[in-house]
Parts: sequence; C-alpha cells; structure tokens
Amino acid sequence: MAREESLRADGKIKELTLRGIVLGALITVLFTAANVYLGLRAGLTFATSIPAAVISMAVLRGFRDSTIQENNIVQTIASSAGTLSAIVFVLPGLVMVGWWTGFPYWLSVAVIAIGGILGVMYSVPLRRALVTGSDLPYPEGVAAAEVLKVGAGVGGPEENRRGLAAMIFGALVSAAYPLLAKMKLVAEAATGTFRIGSGATTLSAGLSLAYVGVGHLVGLAVGLSMLAGIIVGFIVLLPIYTAGGPPAGIALADFVGTAFTEKVRFVGAGTIGVAAIWTLLKVIGPIFRGIVAALAANRARRADGNASLDITERDMPITIVGGVILLSMLPIGFLLNAFATTNPIAAQPGATLALSIVYILIAGVVIAAVCGYMAGLIGASNSPISGVGILSVLGIAIILALLFPGADADATKSLVAFALFVTSVVFGVATISNDNLQDLKTGQIVGATPWRQQLSLIFGVLFGAVVIPPVLDLLNGTFGFVGAPGAGPDALAAPQAALISAIAQGVLGGTLDWNLIGLGAAIGVVAVIVDEALRRSKRGMLPPLGVGMGIYLPVAVTALIVVGAVLGHVYNRWAERQADPGFAERMGVLGATGLIVGDSLFNVAYAGIVAATDNPETLAVTEATGWQGPVGVLLFVGIIVALYATTRRRAAKPLDSPA
Repeated sequence: MAREESLRADGKIKELTLRGIVLGALITVLFTAANVYLGLRAGLTFATSIPAAVISMAVLRGFRDSTIQENNIVQTIASSAGTLSAIVFVLPGLVMVGWWTGFPYWLSVAVIAIGGILGVMYSVPLRRALVTGSDLPYPEGVAAAEVLKVGAGVGGPEENRRGLAAMIFGALVSAAYPLLAKMKLVAEAATGTFRIGSGATTLSAGLSLAYVGVGHLVGLAVGLSMLAGIIVGFIVLLPIYTAGGPPAGIALADFVGTAFTEKVRFVGAGTIGVAAIWTLLKVIGPIFRGIVAALAANRARRADGNASLDITERDMPITIVGGVILLSMLPIGFLLNAFATTNPIAAQPGATLALSIVYILIAGVVIAAVCGYMAGLIGASNSPISGVGILSVLGIAIILALLFPGADADATKSLVAFALFVTSVVFGVATISNDNLQDLKTGQIVGATPWRQQLSLIFGVLFGAVVIPPVLDLLNGTFGFVGAPGAGPDALAAPQAALISAIAQGVLGGTLDWNLIGLGAAIGVVAVIVDEALRRSKRGMLPPLGVGMGIYLPVAVTALIVVGAVLGHVYNRWAERQADPGFAERMGVLGATGLIVGDSLFNVAYAGIVAATDNPETLAVTEATGWQGPVGVLLFVGIIVALYATTRRRAAKPLDSPA
C-alpha cells in the first residue's frame, strides 16, 4: 500500500485521465437523461455512482494500466452529472407558471452549470467535517466503493462476473415490465379510492421496479419513516380534508386528488422544512471545524508543497474555493439582471439583485451543509434535497414579498419567475453537495485524491449542464407538465416542481395557507423528537425528512419504496448469515441498481419513440380493460420473487465454484 501511494504521488498510477473523462462524459448522457425522466415522473432520482462504476470497470478492464482510482474518477463524473439532473425539481416550474414555453438552451446551461460549480466549492471544506471526521454511514458511497473493489479484483474475477450478471439481469427484467405496460398487456399502477368515515383517500402503487430498487438502497429506516408519512398523510390527513364528500358533479377520485395537491402536500412541505433546519443545527459545529482544518491544510501546502499532507487529504486550496465562489456572483448577477427590465423589479433593480446575490451566498452555505449531512445519513437516491428546495423558495419569495407588497397579477407572475430562477441556482448547490460528499466517501475508501475528485465533479457538472436542457425540451414537447398551459392527459407530474412553484405563487400572491405549513412544522417537531429518542436509546432511527417525503409525495411512488426497503432488509439479514456476507450484500446492491437503471433507461427510450411518432400509444397492441390490473400485479410480484431468488442463489454459491 505504501508503494502504491508513492507511485501515485509520482503520477505513475493513473487516476485523472483523458480516457476516464471521455468515458464519464458518455455515461453521463445515458444516466442524466434517465434521471431527468424519473425525477419528472416520480419526484425521485437515483444515485448513478454504482451503475457508472460497473460500466467503467467493464470498459477499462481492457486496459492493462487501469486502476481502481481511475474507475472512481469515471463514476465521480457520471454521478455528478446524474445527480445534477435533480434541477428538474425546480426548473420546470418556469414552464408551469407560464413564464417559459420551453427551456432556452444557453440560459438553462448557464444556471445549471453555475449552481453546480458553486455546489462543488461549498462542499470542499465539508469533506473534513462530514466525511473523514464523521461516523455518518454514507450507504451509497460505501456501496460504490465495494463495487469498485470488485472491479479491481479484490474479490476475484468470479465475484466481479456474478456482480455484473446480477445488475444486467435486474436491468433487463426492470425494462421488460414497462415495455409490457406500454403495450397495454399489463397495468402501470394499482390504484383504489375509498371512503374512510365521512372522508376518503387514495391508495395506489406505481408498478415500477425502479421504486423497489430505490427502497432496497435507502434501507429500512428511511422506508419506515416514509411509511409513517404515508399513514399521516393518506390515512389521517386526507380523510379529514375530504370530510363530507365531493360537491355535486365532482368524482370522488378527483376530489381526493385535489385535496392532496392543495392541502396535504403543503403539510409535507412544513415537515420537510423543520427537518432541514434541525439538520443544519446538528452540523454547524463540524462545518466550522472543517473550515478551520481546510485553512490549516492550506498553510501546510504553502510551507512544504504538500509534503506533510497525506495524498488522501489534499483538497482544492481553500483560497481557490473562496475565489470561485465570489467570482461566480458576477455571472449570477448578469443572469438575474434579465428580470430587471420587467415590472415590478424594474422599479428597484439594484436592491433586488443585491439582496438576491447575498441570499444565494448565504443559502449556499446552509444548503450545502444540510444536503451533505442528509447524503451521509440516508444516501442520495430518494432526493432529500427537494425539501431544502422548499426552504429556498420560501426564503426568496418572502424577501420579494417584502420588497414588492401588493403586486398585481402580472407583477406577481414576474416575481414568481424570478423566485424560481434564484431557487434554480441555489438548487444546483443542493444537488451537487448532496452528491459530492457521497463520492468523496467512496474516494476515501479506495484511496483517491480529493482535489482530483473535486475537479472531476466540475467536469460532471459541465457535462450534465449541456445534456439536461435538450432532454427537458424533449419531455416537455412529448408529454408536457401537469398544470402547465397546453399540458395533455399524459403530462408528467413533476411533483416537486409543482409544489415549489405553488409555494412561490402562494407567498407572493398572498394565498398560501400558513396553517398548513404550521401543521407540517408541528409534525416535523414530533418526528425530530421521536428520531432523537430512538437514536439515544439505540433502538434505530426515524429520519424526519423521510416522514415529510411520505406525506407530500404521491403514495404511488412511496408505497413500493417502502416495500423495497423491507425486502432489502430481509435480504441483508439473510446475507449476514452467509459464508461471505459482504459479497452477498453487494450482490443485492447490484441487483437493486439494475432495477433502477433498466426502468429509467426504458422510459427515456420510450420518450424518444413518442417524440418521433407523436403518438403516446405507439407501442399499444390492445385496449386497456380491467384484466390488465390483476395480470400486472401477479406478474410484478412474480418478477420480484424471481429476482431475489436468483440473486440469493448467485450470492450463496461459493466463489470457488462455477456460478
């Protein structure tokens, strides 16, 4: 190990290479497109580190001089761009409120790239606070490191071969089910609306294997916290808000759906807000210590040229980090200035722009810390950053409401668009800080150089920034977004973008029901107390953010995440009893990753087919009738049983015997 570090210090072991950068860029195109679709469809994105690592290993193994560190750079680039696609939780709001009709390419590229680069810079000093100096589990970062170890031959060629086979099998069956659904041979969801007392609720499950894979990765604690949110939102609150039944002429299902959109989701927003604030309070101390350590490292670098710093402790110089943050405010100011010619901002352009830039500077610090902590706690797959986006839009909307009280309808629309644009920049910080620390944890385990990873993250941001806008335009033209002008019956829900837009409109239009936010905040306080009590008694945990997500995300999304979390827990308990528990658990991770990748990539391909044919039913071979539901449920359950049985069989067989 000492010899390897010496070779790497001399640049003789490859890490940041041109071929790695090119491969990372190519993987970016696929995974970023998949994540954009999944985020708009379900309000969730998946961590791309693991599948990117597997693909990188399969490609680079043909080169004799490839290393585990080079593979790590590839997955860092791809995961950075893939995670940046969570910008779809905000940016489509500009179309939904009618400010944009599409996504102006260079303007979209600029706002995504600047926000992402800021995210890299803000999270550099957090590495020491939340990675090396913390006991946070970083489930996906650790999993990605294990995958890289397999690719490096730590477990031998047979282990690597079986892991790749598990992922490919998961991807194939996961893509096969939505193909059958689009052919109208099985149902895409199982849904039922029924009465509870004088009210009603809707319980459903989107039959997507990607949700099961996400649940497996995030673990039981997050799954149970989302289940608690489902119970609060759909079993308790929704029947209360629908008490008395629908007005004459309104279908029960439509009435329940409206109550969820206009009431329950705002309660969830309040819960998420409290969870985010509590997270920040918990990490203030480690953040301060991380900044102090980064300054000390910078002084050591100047004194002896890195000689006293271990290679795994060499971050980007803190002076460069600070300089990039400050210089980034200039292009942000130019971008925001485009709104200065519209009323009412034209009346006070200087004050509005100055306050907005200061807000971005301060909010960036807060959001990087919160998102980095949550990534370490529960991973990036269930996108906890969406809750921070709610806080961000609330903050800028309140500032604008104080600056421009009593604005009319046209002025309010302009202010809402401005608030969403500012939030898009801040949200770029959120997405990357959520991913950066996860990747740096992987790098810590495999012996990577932090500054090279941080530079790779910037490459990933730039690659993602040029890919995301055209994918958004494709999906907007093909499906549209629910609530946007001219949206069709198959419009994408884009739940987070809809919620964040609604909050901005509510604050600036004076229609936001603060009682709903307050109730959600109270639920969040209770969730925090329960979580802290469980942790202190060492009986587990109940992440408050997961509770909030369970309240405001559609149950069609969260139900199968809960199922996946339970299945993953059962599988991992089985894995612990095997002769090689680490290998058995990694097989489960790779199988779950395959489920996410296969489903997501199929849907991106389907969007391309629909765009080419201008026909959402282009794959249908029959009419949708009642029989597709039972057939779909039976097939879906059968696929899950077969998948876990096959994975267990592969994982249980000794590695010294043929699979």
